[in-house]
Amino acid sequence: ATVFLEFWKRRRAVLTYDWDLIDWEDEEEELRPQFEAKYSQVERVNPITGKPEPFQPFPDKLSRLMVSVSGIFFMISLVLTAVFAVVVYRLVAMEQFASFKWYFIKKYWQFATSGTGVCINFMIIMSLNVVYEKVAYLLTDLEHPRTESEWENSFALKMFLFQFVNLNSSIFYIAFFLGRFAGRPGKYNKLFNRWRLEECHPSGCLIDLCLQMGVIMVLKQMWNNFMELGYPLLQNWWSRRKMKRRGQSMENKISLPQWEKDWNLQPMNLHGLMDEYLEMVLQFGFTTIFVAAFPLAPLLALLNNIIEIRLDAYKFVTQWRRPMPARATDIGIWYGILEGIGVLAVITNAFVIAITSDYIPRFVYAYKYGPCTDEGYRQEKCLKGYVNSSLSVFDLSELGMGYSGYCRYRDYRAPPWSSTPYEFTLQFWHVLAARLAFIIVFEHLVFGIKSFIAYLIPDIPKDLCDRMRREKYLVQEMMYEAELEHLQRERKKNGKQYHHEWP
Repeated sequence: ATVFLEFWKRRRAVLTYDWDLIDWEDEEEELRPQFEAKYSQVERVNPITGKPEPFQPFPDKLSRLMVSVSGIFFMISLVLTAVFAVVVYRLVAMEQFASFKWYFIKKYWQFATSGTGVCINFMIIMSLNVVYEKVAYLLTDLEHPRTESEWENSFALKMFLFQFVNLNSSIFYIAFFLGRFAGRPGKYNKLFNRWRLEECHPSGCLIDLCLQMGVIMVLKQMWNNFMELGYPLLQNWWSRRKMKRRGQSMENKISLPQWEKDWNLQPMNLHGLMDEYLEMVLQFGFTTIFVAAFPLAPLLALLNNIIEIRLDAYKFVTQWRRPMPARATDIGIWYGILEGIGVLAVITNAFVIAITSDYIPRFVYAYKYGPCTDEGYRQEKCLKGYVNSSLSVFDLSELGMGYSGYCRYRDYRAPPWSSTPYEFTLQFWHVLAARLAFIIVFEHLVFGIKSFIAYLIPDIPKDLCDRMRREKYLVQEMMYEAELEHLQRERKKNGKQYHHEWP
């Protein structure tokens, strides 16, 4: 992620230079008409231009911002409510699938619960996305941004927050909360005193996390490609059909000129490449934040982008009207969002490796409790007996249902015959301490490497830097020659002696 962002900065510098936008300032951007109409009665002198312009008072700006932030938190809470509803569904479905008559479903009830839960979650995600866009428009207009770029940055941040939470809240739940509060046999925690909290698959939570990410990522990319290409195709086909009917009803059929055919194509989004940026940024999050749990995410993103490049080319040339050009020196707030995702990816992957995966428990067992504790580490030999060590014992007679014997479950608890039955063992605390230590070391190490890479890669290529310095030098030389020529003409006019040197 860091290498990508650093090389993007270099590419951005080249593009800015090629389009002669090095010295373009945001102050050259005009005010939004809505801002001028709202605050035309309040004016102040612009410190840059020295001209009076409409001004938004700070109390008004603060109050509108607070309302907007409250709306954002309300919508995020709506997302979390939807995630809770899916969790309740999974609890109910888990009980139903476990007692299903069909043996195949009964045997793989956890996969059936996860699969149906993912599909329902995806439908909720796509439904809420439609609501979020309208709410983001409303809240951004309520803020009355000063310029069009400020409006786009504010709208982009809201859309990203809404869709990021919408897409990743269920993934965060599975990665860090699923099975953490389920309890133990004989003392399970229940929701509403009715449904037992869901646990991870016996092989670990990474299976559920991988399934959730894979289904959401694949289905979302397919849906986006359909909406970007299939939807305009259907709309254009329908508009051509209506025009054809209208033309058949006329006596004289006149072939339309090309410009009118182009006008009948679908208009581009009012805010340019907002949807394209949002799709790429969300995909960037999928390929970095949980890549430790789903290593296929970058490959799926690459294949999708190879296809989408051609689909976008076809769409821009044949299905959309030509977009209006706009001047910009960078990608705006999107770069800051990408940097934030890069930081979040380091933290999230540290927690996934330490908490969600079995890497740390295996590591602690091999070095502290395994058969080769003092003999050095060898993977195959030192992990012998790990599964048995990770399972605790429960006495079935404590259920009071006529059962006898013992069962095993995943946890680090004392056996029922110990002096402190079902309390956490010393191995549990060793694993917990190792997990916390790994998170701290991993984050500091990766952040250090991240900063070192960013330092090594300059923001501007050397040849471009040399060209910019050369141009600056030539401009100074031209100014020097022009001033010298002007002074020499003045001296000749006043009858003074001619000198070649600088006066």
